Amino acid sequence: MASYKLDIADYLTSIHRPDDSISLTQSEIRSWVYGLNGLKKPASVARMISGLRQFCRFLVRGGYIATDPTSSVAMPKLGRHIPVFLSVDEVFSLIEEPAGHDRFHLRDTAILELLYSSGLRVSEISKCDLEMLDFQEGMVTVVGKGRKERLVPVGDKALDAVGRYLPLRESLIAAKLKRGHSHLDEPLFVNGRGGRLSPRSIERMVASYGRRAGILVPVTPHALRHSFATHLLEMGADLRVVQELLGHASLSTTQKYTHLTIDHLMDVYDKAHPLK
Repeated sequence: MASYKLDIADYLTSIHRPDDSISLTQSEIRSWVYGLNGLKKPASVARMISGLRQFCRFLVRGGYIATDPTSSVAMPKLGRHIPVFLSVDEVFSLIEEPAGHDRFHLRDTAILELLYSSGLRVSEISKCDLEMLDFQEGMVTVVGKGRKERLVPVGDKALDAVGRYLPLRESLIAAKLKRGHSHLDEPLFVNGRGGRLSPRSIERMVASYGRRAGILVPVTPHALRHSFATHLLEMGADLRVVQELLGHASLSTTQKYTHLTIDHLMDVYDKAHPLK
């Protein structure tokens, strides 16, 4: 909402006249949109037009103007966003990288394993409490967007990695209590002071190990989430199952991964077919 207000203010400022009159004509709106091209990304321009369109519809409903001058203003074409994902070999090299590097390598390995095993968002990993992980059933309860909960399977390797990390977790929390600090919650992943590990700290850790592993693309928790979904679809997983695992409200959000698998198939075909 705040961004829409700023966009409307930007337009009103751009067409403000010395006599303090405000014009909402198609020609001036088109000129304003034309001026944005090259200065703003297409997605930003689309958002700005959308905000102005909502404003004009409000004015029509209130009887301030007779017709909506934005009705014939075209939205910019948005290029298809292809998510960054890692190959299976790159994921393996990333997960193997933390071994023996520092005192937190057991925690970091557990995080990397869980990110790839379950496709969790970085915020979901950060919010995860110890009680949310069911070692017996191999499931984790995830609190996603809009505080919606879902159950996601966790692989044996990830469970083993978390199990190896737990003694370190207990020692960090014990040291925190010894310093006189209270311990009100039970975060699964903690920092050096025994507090909940933040999403930003997880992002920095993942990027650091990506660089150490020599991976050329930027390595983020979201890249591991993309890799989880892409590799499942490449192995024949049902799209709706992947949608449920990722916690997507709309199937169309998950469908972007089908483009990746098709691109992968075409690449394999081009390299392997004898008559290509």
